[in-house]
Amino acid sequence: MPDKSRVEVCFSPEEFDLYKQEYTTVVAIDVLRATSAICTAFENGAAKMIPVSSVKEAQAFKDEGYLVGAERNGKIVDGFDFGNSPYSYMGDLVKGKTLVLTTTNGTKAINRAAKTHEVLVGSLLNLQSVIDYLSQSPTDVLLLASGWQGKFNLEDSICAGAIAEALLETGNYMSDEDSTIASLFLYRQATDNYFSFLKASSHRRRLRNLNLNEDIKYCLTPNQTRVIPVYRDGALVKMEGWV
Repeated sequence: MPDKSRVEVCFSPEEFDLYKQEYTTVVAIDVLRATSAICTAFENGAAKMIPVSSVKEAQAFKDEGYLVGAERNGKIVDGFDFGNSPYSYMGDLVKGKTLVLTTTNGTKAINRAAKTHEVLVGSLLNLQSVIDYLSQSPTDVLLLASGWQGKFNLEDSICAGAIAEALLETGNYMSDEDSTIASLFLYRQATDNYFSFLKASSHRRRLRNLNLNEDIKYCLTPNQTRVIPVYRDGALVKMEGWV
């Protein structure tokens, strides 16, 4: 019997260097809200999205005429076209466009992993699609939670737990990290009602205080798209041949 692929969870980009040597593919997860916004943009026809880690980089792209989203601490950075609300990336405005995005957590996680690994973008919005793809093409997978400013958060770890459980159930994957076990337990506790389970979480409270409850509800509603954004040559694009 061939060796099984591994699937494990990393709770924060700050811990990425402890894991990176052992994996081929990284799934970057920022449920509230960067990876949800990215998936939404591609669902609505965006051609590319360039993730950048700093506001300074984002401003340079804006000066060149790009449509640019910039978010820090849950708020749109003054002077930019969008923040990271998924609702900003719906409709014809993004269709066919190359967009640029910088966020507090998610784009930093993507860029950190993209230096050395294949990077897919995961969220609850494209949960089943990510599971299906990785089930059909087993590889050593690290589920990278973006966390909050380098620290653990609940929603990304729950999403990672959902992916990990489904992959383990295929019989083609194994895991042995305590972080993965913890994510599985969190997912099993939350699966009946993500919105209720996360009501006391720090980022949900942070967004609620900014009157962003509709964003929260949208981002916590699974399987609204089949798109899988993937990092290629400096930008995220929609994975071709995948529906």
